[in-house]
Amino acid sequence: MTPPPTVSIVLPCYRATDHIRDVVPRMIDEVEKLGASLEVLLVVNGPRDGTDEAAAELEAVDPRVTALRASDAGWGRAVRTGLAVGTGDYLAYTNLARTPPEVLRTAVTLALDSRGSVVKASRRVRDSAVRRAGSLLYNLECRVLFDLSVFDVNGTPKVFPSDLVDLRDLRRDDDLIDVEFVAICASRGYQVIEFSVPPLPRHTGASTTNVASAWHMYSGAFTLRRQLARRGLLANRNR
Repeated sequence: MTPPPTVSIVLPCYRATDHIRDVVPRMIDEVEKLGASLEVLLVVNGPRDGTDEAAAELEAVDPRVTALRASDAGWGRAVRTGLAVGTGDYLAYTNLARTPPEVLRTAVTLALDSRGSVVKASRRVRDSAVRRAGSLLYNLECRVLFDLSVFDVNGTPKVFPSDLVDLRDLRRDDDLIDVEFVAICASRGYQVIEFSVPPLPRHTGASTTNVASAWHMYSGAFTLRRQLARRGLLANRNR
């Protein structure tokens, strides 16, 4: 019999002490329903506030869980740390603080069913008018700069077959890793399947996005465009 596919799920953990013990087991339970073999990579990328210890506790009671620490802060750095050691036939990463377990299960289901496509979530609604306007502006900027057709650049979960090697060679350590991801998909002609998700409330805590980080993303997109051009990873129309 053909062995079940293996799925490596990367979960960056930033100030996650008050939700990691609850959310991670529920994510595992949901994805396990699909019959896939799981590997869950908890990558701590925040202060030493007890999240490391909570991740280690989960690792101690579940052989599918591996606790890691990124070398420094940064969403992209945590994602890259996990992807570098993931061994699954499919790789996934998502925001631990905002992803309901059933949404992760839907993303993995679509990836397993599509066989070869990239799957990502698309948030159609934001928490406030300010966030809606900021997101619209940022996504329009990215569509123009990188010739993208996706609706929501930053939406997670993102799931892809591990043999799409360019997606394992992401290089951004910050929030722009999501733009890098979808820009590479456009450049290489990978089929991207987006599925809509409702507004996703945080399990706990507050968003780390502020005016300074938003400006970094808006301005950083131009730098990323130059970097991808040097690597030959821009869609044809943008070269």
